[in-house]
Amino acid sequence: MATVTANRPDHVPADRVVDFDIFAPPGAEDDYFAAWASVRGDHALVWTTANGGHWIAADGETTRRLWNDAENLSNEALAVTPGLGEAMEFIPLQQDAPEHKPFRMAVMKGFANNHVVAMEPLIREVARELTAQIAPHGECEFMEEYAEVLPIHIFLTLIDVPTQDRLRLRPLGQQLTRPDGSMTVEQLRDAADGYLRPYIEERLRNPGQDLFSRILSIPIEGRAWTFDEAQRMCRNLLFGGLDTVVSMFGNIALHLARHPEDQDLLRQRPELIPQAADELMRRYPMVSVTRNLVRDVEIDGITLKAGDLVYLNSSIHNLDTACFDNPHKVDFERNLPPVRHTTMGVGPHRCVGAGLARLEAILFIEEWLKGIPPFRVKPGSPPRYRAGNVGALTELRLEWD
Repeated sequence: MATVTANRPDHVPADRVVDFDIFAPPGAEDDYFAAWASVRGDHALVWTTANGGHWIAADGETTRRLWNDAENLSNEALAVTPGLGEAMEFIPLQQDAPEHKPFRMAVMKGFANNHVVAMEPLIREVARELTAQIAPHGECEFMEEYAEVLPIHIFLTLIDVPTQDRLRLRPLGQQLTRPDGSMTVEQLRDAADGYLRPYIEERLRNPGQDLFSRILSIPIEGRAWTFDEAQRMCRNLLFGGLDTVVSMFGNIALHLARHPEDQDLLRQRPELIPQAADELMRRYPMVSVTRNLVRDVEIDGITLKAGDLVYLNSSIHNLDTACFDNPHKVDFERNLPPVRHTTMGVGPHRCVGAGLARLEAILFIEEWLKGIPPFRVKPGSPPRYRAGNVGALTELRLEWD
């Protein structure tokens, strides 16, 4: 990777400055994970001048430690995208202790395991129907025809809004995590709020059984939610439900398409599918977070200053040989607990929907392998990626006999 020395703050050593744009790493269109691997080197922290300038954790141990450091780092900044954190003000994602705890507890109760388990019949039904529609064609563009349909359909059902609104809402999720400049951050926020407002007003006035109603019915330290708080929470969950699982599905399908031996194993031993889902989530993480320093901290022999941004990419941890044995190998019997990897985050801001995402992955694999014959990547159609705060496959063409 090219090293640059211009436009760096005084506290950043010249040998830590690299030319790396997290939204456009070199070669990421062809291989997102190889692009991020290029950050690794002699230092645990490097500085990029792209996107206003920020640190990047460049090894696994530092990535995980900083991700879990709620004492010295805050979630308030949200992202390196200028102005995004100030515009979104997500609850509970951008909150810090002690304010964070009662709001997160309410959201966690909304995602309680009994509610997640109750979604299984619907997830399985939708997965089965989608697979049956696609199977006779002998091929599909997986991202558009499946990955962008199933998880968003499930999430919209969970919050009890029309599932046909998927086509309207999906681009908003993409703009948050992989902005293309077509919307300002304020326009993005206002589009989400304009959509959500009537539903929030109704849930506050007349709660139902949906996810938003369950959360908003839980008092915050003995009082009701204000409309502003409800809006910021629903805004947070809406964006969280529109992108991450889509990305996860794409990587699972691509791995199985490239590794027929793993397809065969799971067809012959379907009892391995839950472990396989965990392992594939570990192996192909595409989520990153931004933390801002609340005080000066010495790390890796240098002093990071209060106000600095630190960018943490989950693949830097999950694919580090110092953190996992043979991390690039997919081993369905590795059987690590999901909390060991950072695909769904670490610590007080670990993804509240991690249990639902895992269930969706398991049921997707089960129903896809039942309904689709041995499949492969369509020759002459290489998969395409796009990097961002949640990286994603943008094109994945599969075929089968």
